[in-house]
Amino acid sequence: MKLHPVILSGGSGTRLWPLSREQYPKQLLALIGDDTMLQQTALRLAGFSGRLPVSGQPLVVCNEEYRFITAEQMRAAGCPTNHILLEPVGRNTAPALTLAALTVRRDSDDGVLLVMPADHVIRDRETFHRAVDIGIEAALAGAMVTFGIVPERAETGYGYIRVGDEASPGIHAVASFVEKPDAETAAEYVASGAYLWNSGLFMVKAGVWLKALGHFNPEMLAACEAALETAGRDADFVRVGREAFQACPSDSIDYAVMEKLAATPELGIAPQVVPMSVGWSDVGAWDALWTLADKDDDGNSGRGDVMFEGTTGSLVHATSRMVVCLGVEGLVIVETPDAVMVARKDQTQDVKKIVARLKSDRRSQALAHRKIHRPWGCYDSIDTGGRFQVKHIEVKPGASLSLQMHHHRAEHWIVVRGTARVTRGDETFLLSENQSTYIPLGVTHRLENPGKMLLEMIEVQSGSYLGEDDIVRFEDTYGRS
Repeated sequence: MKLHPVILSGGSGTRLWPLSREQYPKQLLALIGDDTMLQQTALRLAGFSGRLPVSGQPLVVCNEEYRFITAEQMRAAGCPTNHILLEPVGRNTAPALTLAALTVRRDSDDGVLLVMPADHVIRDRETFHRAVDIGIEAALAGAMVTFGIVPERAETGYGYIRVGDEASPGIHAVASFVEKPDAETAAEYVASGAYLWNSGLFMVKAGVWLKALGHFNPEMLAACEAALETAGRDADFVRVGREAFQACPSDSIDYAVMEKLAATPELGIAPQVVPMSVGWSDVGAWDALWTLADKDDDGNSGRGDVMFEGTTGSLVHATSRMVVCLGVEGLVIVETPDAVMVARKDQTQDVKKIVARLKSDRRSQALAHRKIHRPWGCYDSIDTGGRFQVKHIEVKPGASLSLQMHHHRAEHWIVVRGTARVTRGDETFLLSENQSTYIPLGVTHRLENPGKMLLEMIEVQSGSYLGEDDIVRFEDTYGRS
């Protein structure tokens, strides 16, 4: 039996906008340190020496829209996996855990699942390992375990767990779960010493979870089973059946199972909690990131090309140009190539209202960044006009774009660095630095990087319609239609 890390990598990209977007949520960002939050989560059990060995293949459940960057970040972190389960639609955490549990039961007799959201911060890895080892003992005995954070303050943004009697050293029964309280109630909870923050981390044997879910929500279990039965494999990805998964009820692990266990003792599955102080945060808003970040003597935190003068208590994140703060206090400023947000630090919880307005107005800034990641590399739309668009394209060594054609645009390609192999109609040829070519409208073409260094190009598109949906693919290495 092994300990199987299950990384839940969903998210809507609203709380840390404009840095996070719907197709590039916060777990894909490097907010604390050089690694992204997904990579930090994948490395969280590195060096673990508890009572179970850790599986070398973590399970990642994510949205298919950002599957390629997820796989790339896992590889870059030294944690490659071919167990990336793709959800065609979001159905909350309970179905995601069910897909993982069914996968483990299919591939082995059973195993203990450690469920970790990909967008949390845990600073004290050693203490976290000790808490996990305590949880393993309870999970092996058939309990469903959650991890509660010893509160550092009266926080209204988190749910709480009321702690029951001690079940064994370091672990307690769960008396009840409590919704996010108001400020006065939160203060009472913290003063009592009987409550923990609900971290959203869980541990349970795969078979125990499936037994509990089958009791409380057999419809969800059946939908997830059907979705896996109709799944298809695509490289590192498992594409679960769209129709079956769309029919699956949406619910969280807490609501679907955990909160109901105490009232159902006949199941024999005890809800238990391991208290821990590990420097945890769910980074729920920009003010939370300011709390976590390293700061100067004036309480300022800057990332990127940032200059402070006469400024206090502020957070600035610059990605593409210099940002200067002069004579201000308590601000959050986030700069990206296509959007800049300036907010009072105590108002950053309301950024979701801005995202809702952007979506209502069909603004692209809600969906994706100007720089778009693809399995072969990335492109950045650096200029756009009525009948033209200019892109900076990067193609990874050995990678190729699909064999494709456009109905409404022609393209001019200029190689800036590296070597390009170009297919244009019936001819194939190489371009080196400072050379260019022209792809007429309606001509089949492909771009490849045959070299060992990054290929950089400038592409100038011209035509009556320049949308990304004007692509007819004939061959594609990455299974896109």
